[in-house]
Amino acid sequence: MKDEEIEVLLLDDQETVEHSKNKQNINQKNKSKKKKLIIGIGSSFGGVLAVLLFLFYGPWSGFRNFWITTAMTTMNHRYLATSLYSDETIQRVLSQNSIIEPNGISNPNLIQFNRYGKTKSYKNKYEEQILKRDKNALYKLIGIEGSNYKGHLVAIYDPSRISIATTKYLKSKGQFITTVAKDNDAIIMMNAGGFYDPDWNGNGALPHGTVIQNGKVVSDYTDANMGGGFIGFDKNNKLILGKMSKEQAIKKGLRDAIEFGPFLIINGKSAFVKGNGGWGIAPRTAIGQRKDGIVLFLVIDGRLATSLGADMSDLTEIMENYGAVNAANLDGGSSSELVIKNKIVNTPVAAGPNGLRTMSTFWMVK
Repeated sequence: MKDEEIEVLLLDDQETVEHSKNKQNINQKNKSKKKKLIIGIGSSFGGVLAVLLFLFYGPWSGFRNFWITTAMTTMNHRYLATSLYSDETIQRVLSQNSIIEPNGISNPNLIQFNRYGKTKSYKNKYEEQILKRDKNALYKLIGIEGSNYKGHLVAIYDPSRISIATTKYLKSKGQFITTVAKDNDAIIMMNAGGFYDPDWNGNGALPHGTVIQNGKVVSDYTDANMGGGFIGFDKNNKLILGKMSKEQAIKKGLRDAIEFGPFLIINGKSAFVKGNGGWGIAPRTAIGQRKDGIVLFLVIDGRLATSLGADMSDLTEIMENYGAVNAANLDGGSSSELVIKNKIVNTPVAAGPNGLRTMSTFWMVK
């Protein structure tokens, strides 16, 4: 073998050895990177798990109270609490967060309709927001904001224009609020009562409680057991709240009403809210009426980065601020929806198109 050939073979062997070493180094580096990545993922997961354990089971009760009360006041997602906590823990948390509703039935004599003439001075900023308006305006939309929420308040100056609307397929299937608003030529529409929603697959067909429309009972099903009672307007366009039978409601002259709750204010007396009221924080809907007859529609956004939602204390405070003498909570969560002139005003969070869901009952202004 020639010297040149031997030299080539030696060079080839050397390159093979170097290549092998390089490959080994690369493999070791890759293994090291994988090991670091696995350790990093493990550390991250461990950190997240530690945070979750602290939130759900740690000494700070704030998150635990929020989680349990929010889950237990839904119709179909209570498993989010029952799968994590014992019955004893759940009952203890609910007892520490509750609402005691004001007693009695709202007194219609407290409502004295005004003409809302020009006012040079206002008692506070809330009065100014309500009373400062364009001449002959039917309503005014007011943006509201709290520490955890953003929402919309609609002041309606002619309560005779307010009534209950229902899906036209009542007891068969619900409809989207936008469809019902368009079909009824409604200027304003807001969700009203709750509905039967088995395994959270309900289509909004069957409203809970009694529904009165134009003075007649159009639906009568089991109550939602959410407190409260009848929420409706009598023939004199005054908001009536009270625990009563459907026969008593008709006798009392309710022309349009649903059943839901809890009641927030009756005859100027507010509910006693302990903790968050036992309802957690979520999107909310409420209705109220001032002494001067102005009706308040309230919708709070929730489950959003910009608006977590409101609790019963928040709703009561808002209604107090804006002068409601009678006010009640309505169906909330993914049902909280507000439409004005065929446009969705709030940010609904249901799984349907535009965040909407099919429902059975609505408050409308025509």
